[in-house]
Order: sequence, then C-alpha cells, then structure tokens
Amino acid sequence: MLGISLDTLRRWDRQGRIRTTRDSANRRVVAASEVERLRAATGSASGLSARNRLRGTVREVRSEGVLAQVELEVVGPARVVAVITSEAARELGLEPGAEATALVKATSVMIER
Repeated sequence: MLGISLDTLRRWDRQGRIRTTRDSANRRVVAASEVERLRAATGSASGLSARNRLRGTVREVRSEGVLAQVELEVVGPARVVAVITSEAARELGLEPGAEATALVKATSVMIER
C-alpha cells in the first residue's frame, strides 16, 4: 500500500519514520491508520513511491486477451511502451489522445492517470 520495499520499511522503522509493533513471531506490524498517515504525508494519490514519472499522451492502446500494450509519447524525443492488463487500461480510461504518466521503478513501467 505504501509502494516501499521491505528494506525501506526496516530503515523507516529504525529511523522512527514509521510506527510499528511486533507480533508474537517478532514480525513488524503496521496499523492501517499508520499507512494512511504516511500516504497523506507524501501527498501521493496513488500511494506509489516511484521517483521517475514521465507525463505524456497515449498514442496507442492494443488489447489482446488479459493484456494491453500502451504506447505513451513523453515530452522530448522519447516514448514509453508498457504492457499492463486490459482491465487496468479500461479502468484508467486509456485511449489515444488521453494524458497519462509513466511511472518507472526498477524494471517495471506502470501507467497512471
């Protein structure tokens, strides 16, 4: 829900940035209210921590079965192509001419709107 890795969670816990408790197996437990507090503090509507966001215009959406390939023309001499589920493409209302953002994190490219 926070879009962070387990390593980041551990680091935030040590730094006191996130409040956790421990269960009987000594695992960190984060309350839902704590997650909401952090999401509100970051101001991120999507709750993702991706640092690289590329705004652009959808040029093409190709759906086949459960997957959709979305071509996003970004500012500058570049374009980003992402493969997402067809359901996600429909839910985001992706169609040629729509404004969207490519979120680049590690080897994943996601689309948000």
